[in-house]
Amino acid sequence: MPTFYIIDTNVVIAGLITSQSVSPVVQVLDRMLNASLPFVLSPALLAEYRSVMLRPKIAARHGLLADEVDTILTDIARHAVMLQPGPPAPNHAKAPNPGDQMLWDLLALRPDLVLVTGDLRLLGSETIAPRVITPAVLIGRLTH
Repeated sequence: MPTFYIIDTNVVIAGLITSQSVSPVVQVLDRMLNASLPFVLSPALLAEYRSVMLRPKIAARHGLLADEVDTILTDIARHAVMLQPGPPAPNHAKAPNPGDQMLWDLLALRPDLVLVTGDLRLLGSETIAPRVITPAVLIGRLTH
């Protein structure tokens, strides 16, 4: 069964604002944009990407206008498998941070999903550890 990836917002934002063209976060974002990475999105995660991209401090870093952000997000969404989590089961795992619950809800949908994040709290979560990796680990998997 092939693996599909959930790309956390922090990875997308870091890929957008870093000046290091060989950085794993840039490579992940590039692969999302050129359809060379199997990844999933939910409407809520896509909306979070947009919301964070348009925060004044972040927008000042990447220098994109709202319509340019929307173009990037349209390109990202075009290459994604869209999923919509339903209500969680009573025994559903809770994310270490309530703001990240949508990521945990996505992970619960299918066993072939892996979360890619730079968030140390999520990376350190023991309940779901093998299914949470860093961008560097992902790029290593894809290039070896």
